[in-house]
Amino acid sequence: MKKRYPLFWKLYPLFLLTVLIPLLAFGQYASFSMRRFFLDQTTTNLEARANLLKEQVAHYLLAGDEKSIDLLCKHAGKSSNTRITVIDPSGKVLGDTEKDPGEMENHSDRPEIVKAMTGETGTFTRYSATLKESMMYLAILLTENGKPIGILRTSVSISAIESQLEKIRKRTSLGVLVVALLATLASLFFSRRVSRPLEQIREGAEHFAKGNLAYRLPVFASSETELLAKTMNNMAANLNDRMQTIIRQRNELEAVLSSMLEGVTAINLEETIISVNKAAARIFHQEPSELLNRSVQEAVRNPDFQRFIRLALLDENPREADLSFYIKDETLLNTRSAPLKNAKGDRIGILIILNDVTRLRRLEIMRRDFAANVSHEIKTPLTAIKGFTETLKSGALNRPEEAARFVEIIENHTNRLIAIIEDLMKLSIIEQSADNKTIMLTESRVLPILSAAIKICRPKAAEKEIRILCSCDEALTVKLNEALIEQAFVNLLDNAIKYSEPASSIEIEATKNDSEVSIAFQDHGIGIGREHLSRLFERFYRVDASRSRKLGGTGLGLAIVKHIVIANAGKVTVESSPGKGSRFVIHIPFQS
Repeated sequence: MKKRYPLFWKLYPLFLLTVLIPLLAFGQYASFSMRRFFLDQTTTNLEARANLLKEQVAHYLLAGDEKSIDLLCKHAGKSSNTRITVIDPSGKVLGDTEKDPGEMENHSDRPEIVKAMTGETGTFTRYSATLKESMMYLAILLTENGKPIGILRTSVSISAIESQLEKIRKRTSLGVLVVALLATLASLFFSRRVSRPLEQIREGAEHFAKGNLAYRLPVFASSETELLAKTMNNMAANLNDRMQTIIRQRNELEAVLSSMLEGVTAINLEETIISVNKAAARIFHQEPSELLNRSVQEAVRNPDFQRFIRLALLDENPREADLSFYIKDETLLNTRSAPLKNAKGDRIGILIILNDVTRLRRLEIMRRDFAANVSHEIKTPLTAIKGFTETLKSGALNRPEEAARFVEIIENHTNRLIAIIEDLMKLSIIEQSADNKTIMLTESRVLPILSAAIKICRPKAAEKEIRILCSCDEALTVKLNEALIEQAFVNLLDNAIKYSEPASSIEIEATKNDSEVSIAFQDHGIGIGREHLSRLFERFYRVDASRSRKLGGTGLGLAIVKHIVIANAGKVTVESSPGKGSRFVIHIPFQS
C-alpha cells in the first residue's frame, strides 16, 4: 500500500524545489559558462602564439634545418610557458619543447594534426601520456605556394584553468548554499502557514470518516478556511442526524428480518447475494456471512434454484415454485420472487422469499393418502357386504349351504369394519388425550407389562410355533401409562408374529442408559425395504397391501404404536432390511 504523507510534507518540498532547482541550474550553467570562457580564451592565446612563430618555422622548414627548428621550439616554448611542436606532413616530429624529437613517435594520427591537414585549425583537449596531465592542443598547417610543408602545434596545460575554475565553483557553491538556506526557511514558513489549517481540516475529516460526527473544527483566520470549516461542521451535524435515522431504520429492519420464519434473500442483477436473513441461512445450513457477497451458483448448488433465479431476474412479474433441496435431508421450499428496486424506482435485483413447506406438503400427502386409504379400507368390506346381501336377496336364501357361507363372509367383513372403526377411535382418543395432557404417567415396572402382552399374543405365536424370548430386569421402572404401553407392546408383538416365519423366534430386550429405557422387539421375518421405513407409521400405509389384508391387519397398528409412545413422551424407531427381519425399539426417557 502506498504510504501517505501529511500535507506539509507535500507543500514544503514543492516550495523548496521551486527555489533550489533554478538556483542549482543557474550554478551549473554559470560554472559551465566560465569554463567555456576560459577554454575559449586559452584557444585564442594558443592560436596567437602559433601565428607569431609560423613564419620563422616555415623558413626553417624550407631550409630543412631540423636542428634550428628544435632549438626554436625549446627556446620559445620555455619563454612563453607553452609547449611547441613542429611536425612534417608525414607525421614525423621535427622539434618539441619538452622532448627529443628523435625519441617521439609519429604524430600523424593525432586528432588536431588530422584536422589541421585539412586546412582548418585543429583544436583538441586530452590527457598527455608524455607530460602526465591534461593538455589543450592547437595545430595549424604551414604551406608554401599552396603545398603543405609542416604543422605547427602549440599546447598548454589546462590544470591551472581547472584550478581557477575550482576556486570560482567553491565561491559560487557557497553563495548557492546561503541562498538555499534562506529558501529553505522561507519555504518552511510558507508551507506551515498554508498547510496548518488544511491539516486541521484533514484531521477533522478523519474524525468524521471514523464516525465521530460530534467533533467540530476550529475557526481559522482566513475567510476561505473559516467558511470551509463551518461548512464541514454543518455537514457533520447533518450526517449525524441522518446516520442516526439510518441506524434506527436498519435496526428495525434487521429485527423484522431476524424474527421472520421465512427466509429472505436479496440478489442483484449479477446474481450476487447482497442481503440474507438468519432464517434463509438456517434453511441452507450456513452462516449469513458465508452467503453474503457470493454468487448464487457458488453459494447454493441447486440447478433448479439457480434456474428459478435466472428466470426471476428476466421476468418483471413475481414468480412462485416449490423446489426440492437435498442439503442434509430432502427439503421442499416454497420459493417466491419479487422485483427489488432502489429509491428512484430502478430495478436493481430480486427479493427471494423461502418458506419450508416440507412438513406441510407431507401432511397434505398424508391427508390425501389417509382419505383415500380409509375410503378404500371401508369401501372394500362394504362392497362385499352389499354384494353378498344382494346375492342372498336374489334367491341364495333358498340354498342353506350357500346362504350360511355368504352370511359368514358378511360377518367377517363386518368384523373387519368394526376393527377399523375401533382402531380409528383408539387413535382419536390417544391423540386427544395427548393434546389435552390428560394421559397419566406413573412410575411402573416394565416386566409385568411385557409379560401381559406376551400372554395375550402367545396363542397366535403357538399356532406358528414361534418362540418369544424376553430379557428384562425385574427392577426396571420408568414413568408411563401402563394400559397404553401394553397396547403398543401387543401391536408390535402381533406384527412380529404375522410377518415371522414358522418355527422362528422373537426376542424382546429391555435396557436402560443414563437418559432412557429402550424396549426392542426383534423378529426374523421377511423384513422391510429401506424406502418404506420413513412412512411405516402412517395410517393405513402398507408395505404389501394384499399380504397385510390376507393376514387380517387394519393398517393402523403401527400408527397406534407411534401415537401411544409419543403420548408417553417417547419415540419409536425401526431398523430393517428384506430377508433379515425387523427391529422395532420404543424409547421412553426418564422424567423428573
